[in-house]
Amino acid sequence: MNNTIELKTIVYAPLQLNQLADNAQQAAQAFIAAGTAAHTVRSYRSALAYWSAWLQLRYGRALGDRPLPDSVAVQFIVDHLARPLDTGAWSHLLPTPIDAALVEAKVKSKTGALAFNTVSHRLAVLSKWHQVNQWPSPTESSTVRTLLREARKAQSRQGVQVRKKTAAVLEPFQALLATCTDGVRGIRDRALLLLAWSGGGRRRSEVVGLQVGDVRRLDADTWLYALGATKTDTSGQRREKPLRGPAAHALAAWLAVAPAASGPLFRRVYKGGKVGHQGLSADQVARIVQRRAKLGGLEGDWAAHSLRSGFVTEAGRQGVPLGEVMAMTEHRSVGTVMGYFQAGTLLGSRVTQLLSPETGSEGRSALANPE
Repeated sequence: MNNTIELKTIVYAPLQLNQLADNAQQAAQAFIAAGTAAHTVRSYRSALAYWSAWLQLRYGRALGDRPLPDSVAVQFIVDHLARPLDTGAWSHLLPTPIDAALVEAKVKSKTGALAFNTVSHRLAVLSKWHQVNQWPSPTESSTVRTLLREARKAQSRQGVQVRKKTAAVLEPFQALLATCTDGVRGIRDRALLLLAWSGGGRRRSEVVGLQVGDVRRLDADTWLYALGATKTDTSGQRREKPLRGPAAHALAAWLAVAPAASGPLFRRVYKGGKVGHQGLSADQVARIVQRRAKLGGLEGDWAAHSLRSGFVTEAGRQGVPLGEVMAMTEHRSVGTVMGYFQAGTLLGSRVTQLLSPETGSEGRSALANPE
């Protein structure tokens, strides 16, 4: 059987099977950039700017002309992660003049050690940089992995914990909503908060990515909104989620004062209650949560993620099945969501109230008459 296809003869140098065309790598990088969320791109740029500055100051070389050895990754870890000394103090190896120069270059906000999560993120970005350039990653060596793991354990034993944003469970969330009384801005913020929280604990990038055409009304108490590409689902397939009750009413109120046929669903509000055409940024969503928390007199570390963690925690409090919660949040990892969910479940569990008046008679007699 002859599988040869007759083609018109053209004069063009054929590629070798193990060879890329000159512009293929550039095209591949363009696909990667276009498929990466805008806030992720910003975080990558920030991390790479830091790597570039640190390398120049520490090693006198630039980032990107050749792969880095794992010794550089090791030095980065010990330069930036604080370790406990015998005296009880904490120290890291980054020389003070270099630390000050990084702050002066505005790639670092203040002098001192970095948080473990920040170091981990910057190592992950360095690994990504090497992958894009088809180089072996220095962060994959057993030396680097072991050092990072042991550094995390050492910090944990010394009481350094990974900081999490305050979860907006029902009571503080209602306090956030209660501050939304300032005219058009309050109407917008109430709709945004309720969509992000009641609509499944949406990420801030998902909230600002919603367009007017992504929402539709089913009845007076129910709206649907459609998600496209998200952090965990990049297929681009539209998936509709429900908004019911107060969330549906708040969205209807916002669209009544800020009608639009197209464009971003949540837009900027200027002085005098004038609604602009420009959509909110992800950072502005975080600032809305922080502003409302301050107005409500709420203590804690508030951010946009407070809505997502609060939704999951409250669902656990109210005994909603985990599968239904994940269908709304679109978490792909059970491990990621379980920390919040279990915390909420335990808040309402009898196991936390064994000494309360509601404890059964058998439990009380056992406490009163231990063997």
